Amino acid sequence: MDTRIQFRVDEETKRLAQLMTESQGRTLSDACRELTESLAEEQRKSMSHDTWLKEQINAAFNKFDNGKANFIVHDDAKALMEARKQKIRNRDKS
Repeated sequence: MDTRIQFRVDEETKRLAQLMTESQGRTLSDACRELTESLAEEQRKSMSHDTWLKEQINAAFNKFDNGKANFIVHDDAKALMEARKQKIRNRDKS
């Protein structure tokens, strides 16, 4: 079931918005609907990412709790990351 959204703007804002949408072959209602749908899609993506991130964090804590976590000393991690970056940088040079 569709729902209705109402909001208020001043007459000048409405007039200018209508002129813009008409010049694009759309109605102001179409433009508002498209914006609302776009905002909803952004929220869906954000919620999906949040869910994925929570799953990743929980998996990491489960790994830690089960004694399967692998810790790397900071200096070793930096060296590994630098080597990885260098490999990527050199990929196009060969």
